[in-house]
Amino acid sequence: MIAYRFITEDDTSAFCHRVTEALSKGWVLHGNPTYAFDGANGVMRCGQAVTKKTSGDYVSDMKLGQL
Repeated sequence: MIAYRFITEDDTSAFCHRVTEALSKGWVLHGNPTYAFDGANGVMRCGQAVTKKTSGDYVSDMKLGQL
């Protein structure tokens, strides 16, 4: 199975730390990062898709961040 996550965070070092943590756990970057202005909160937001090959079958209640 290939698991997919989309990591989002305000445009701060916290975003880079979240992506780096995912990479250190075997996740792989998928595509380019994205940036968008969050008008409701007045901040830029970042996003990055990551994938990871894992054993087992998909179930809808799995915690992707814990793979």
